[in-house]
Amino acid sequence: MKRTSRDIRTANRYEVLRQIIAASPTSRQELAAATGLSLATVATLVGELLDLRMITEVGFEDSAGGRPRGLVAVNASGGALIGVDIAETYVRVELFDLALNVLARADEDMRPGESRPEQVVGHVAAAVGSVVAQAGVEGARVLGVGVSVPGQVDRDTGVAEYAPNWDWHDVPLLDLLAEHIAYPLYMDNPLRASAVAELWFGAARGRGDAVVVNLGTGVGAGLLLGGGLHRGVSNSAGEWGHTTLVLDGRLCHCGNHGCVETYVGAPGIMVNLRELAAESALLHPEDQTATIDALARGVAAQDPVALKVVRDTARYLGAGIADLVNLFNPEVVVLSSWVAAALGEPLLHEVREAVARHALRRPLAATEIVLSAIPTDPVCLGAATFALEGALQTVGQRTAAKRTTPARSRTAPPS
Repeated sequence: MKRTSRDIRTANRYEVLRQIIAASPTSRQELAAATGLSLATVATLVGELLDLRMITEVGFEDSAGGRPRGLVAVNASGGALIGVDIAETYVRVELFDLALNVLARADEDMRPGESRPEQVVGHVAAAVGSVVAQAGVEGARVLGVGVSVPGQVDRDTGVAEYAPNWDWHDVPLLDLLAEHIAYPLYMDNPLRASAVAELWFGAARGRGDAVVVNLGTGVGAGLLLGGGLHRGVSNSAGEWGHTTLVLDGRLCHCGNHGCVETYVGAPGIMVNLRELAAESALLHPEDQTATIDALARGVAAQDPVALKVVRDTARYLGAGIADLVNLFNPEVVVLSSWVAAALGEPLLHEVREAVARHALRRPLAATEIVLSAIPTDPVCLGAATFALEGALQTVGQRTAAKRTTPARSRTAPPS
């Protein structure tokens, strides 16, 4: 789809603010160098962000002769952003200031069978209300709510088109949320959210090409190519979890057999454990989180069953990641989400060895494989940046027509 001049201006405004958040305080000259925009364009965009009170002037840079350079920094208290991570086993919501520091957090457990849209919406609404109350922010300061939902989404219409683990088809999720949440709403999926989080604050920062592998109940790969987020023509890029790993293998929720997800997602790891030791005390048949946590403790205690399960899981995962290394030749592959966080360094060590057995030597030599080091929930953080991007998109619209605050956003921010 062809981008309009307004889209380009919004993208530039977003990129300038991203650089200011990453490197406060900074000068207009440094911003021009970092973004590749002209100094005149940067000066105009900085002026707009100052008018919006998203940034502030903070004095001058020491100069060895010549005119001192004015410095700007993010105005952390200039607004609040909310990021929502809807996962198959939990809903997590975090409220951020404009510097993307976490001010409040709320968690809601999702029990098996609690996946009907109205149940999910209830959990999200309760958690959003909780973080706003905890942080004590006025509603008018909340610039938007970014919502990450598993599966394939249409971010223009706010529809969750397909979530195989819940058997969701064409659920109008943002319309349902808008009945309970009065802030502007923006939606995408965790692959995009975690990738953007790594681009802003994590292992992908300053890298041109990166792959962020999400390991949770579901599995996928967020793609950062050429320094930006790769969405694909229908916002469906990254469905690596539904590529075939084993011909005629395990049945997947998507209807195919042998998908990557069925071997390295949390339910797949539980199957790996069950096939190895069906009576193991590590296995909690109805509780993914408890099983993964038990495996992590078992590995730390050198339990042979736990060690074998993690090694077997890493064999499958390493073969799949080797495909990503060969296909995309990234500078870094980041293991993210809650399963990667729980299994940690032991999983990473086994994965590195497995990838080395399968990937081509030349692309592998250029690729670093790391765990996500983002201290907060990467998906909440990434979802909050979608809300920030959406808020910046409305700036031009508000200057053209006097401000009207929408109950929700149907227009997706450009990326």
